[in-house]
Amino acid sequence: MLVYHGSTLEILNPDILHSKRFVDFGIGFYVTSFAIQAEKWAYRKAMRKSLPAIVNVYEFNNYENFNIKKFDRMDEDWLNFVCDCRNGSETYKAYDAVIGNIADDDVFKCVNMYIDGIWDISRTLQELKYYKKNDQIALLTQKIIDETLSFVNSYKVTSL
Repeated sequence: MLVYHGSTLEILNPDILHSKRFVDFGIGFYVTSFAIQAEKWAYRKAMRKSLPAIVNVYEFNNYENFNIKKFDRMDEDWLNFVCDCRNGSETYKAYDAVIGNIADDDVFKCVNMYIDGIWDISRTLQELKYYKKNDQIALLTQKIIDETLSFVNSYKVTSL
């Protein structure tokens, strides 16, 4: 399957060393199956740094034998996992990869209402139903990156 990573660089050999901390699924290399999502990521990063927006395309295969946590929807399990990771928990280290919906800026405003105790779990999950679904795949170990991800090409994004 083709997956995409938005950046300001062409990344031939991805790693987890350059990951941000306190992100949705833990420290890792993040890709998506939606090209348009990666284009938005690349464009946003590029605008902040006045650099070119680059989308890297990879083939992602043969991951069946790895320990993968998959969230099929934004449910209580997903919400708690994202909140834990964003708060510094290392729960993600039990997996080679995590697949699920993105807690983008709009979704995270909703999640923050839950974290701050303003909304309970029921209200939060009800509100999350209204947000557009995208996916992300967090590759959390160098082994899964090296054994399942192959660089295909990259392209520049000049506008959205």
